[in-house]
Amino acid sequence: MRKYVAEFIGTAVLVLLGCGSAVAANTLISAMGMLPVAFTTLLIAVAFGLALTAVMYALGDVSGAHVNPAVSLSFLITKRMTGKDFAGYVIAQILGGTVGALLLAFFLGGTASLASNGYGSMSTFGISLLPALIMEIILTFVFVLVVLMVTDKAEHKSIAGVVIGGAYALVHLFGVPFTGTSVNPARSIGPALVQALSDTSAIIQVWVFILGPLVGGAIAAALYIFFKNEKDDEEDSIDIPLEALTEEEIEEIKAIGEENGVQVDLGSECSEDCQCDECSEETVEEIVEETVDEAETVIVEEEKTEE
Repeated sequence: MRKYVAEFIGTAVLVLLGCGSAVAANTLISAMGMLPVAFTTLLIAVAFGLALTAVMYALGDVSGAHVNPAVSLSFLITKRMTGKDFAGYVIAQILGGTVGALLLAFFLGGTASLASNGYGSMSTFGISLLPALIMEIILTFVFVLVVLMVTDKAEHKSIAGVVIGGAYALVHLFGVPFTGTSVNPARSIGPALVQALSDTSAIIQVWVFILGPLVGGAIAAALYIFFKNEKDDEEDSIDIPLEALTEEEIEEIKAIGEENGVQVDLGSECSEDCQCDECSEETVEEIVEETVDEAETVIVEEEKTEE
């Protein structure tokens, strides 16, 4: 239950601070007239990036601080979370995003503008539906791939929040003028639902910002699995630097590996009349025994991993 509460709080904070900063930046444009779009885009991007970084360091040890259904989907696909947790996370994230939007509406005193995502008349650049969808897929793919890669190893824990927050800010720098940048269905659903109390434009378009991020997250997960499998294949290969083995011994070792899916690479062999110490009968027997033991150890570890 604690991790679901953490996801709820984290998503609420992300929407409140991120979308609140976007509303503030847009208000500056209206108040000052000629304020460059690039300046307000930078403010919004930095706000979202810092908000996510803060949430990750505050709640990461509790739930992992996904605060994003697209991230949770990628963790489900890569088998880094269960289906039960995925469902719980998504529900908590959507509820958190909605509460965050409600709090923002309360502070603003209305629901007319909550930094909802959109295209067409809701886009600064007037981007149409298809480009908006493709952009959300690509931006989410980039962001989620960074999340998967940087959280892959425990030693990255200390820098994970900074790297992920930086990636989040980066995709916002590019996408804000086009769609407002979603890459997070919960961030889009919350403001769209609350804003629908006064204007249904955002809720009509919100499906783009649900589908796009989920597809992007799934593609990132597929690529992560591809990279991971390639790495595992390399680790399954063992190099055995043997100086002297009979053909029968070589075939025996290779057979053990092939039967269990482990590639065994044998080094160069000495000639038949070699007189070096390593080619003595006793040394060869020791090498064979050590090699077979090593291969069997690898096999046992592989079987445990598969279980």
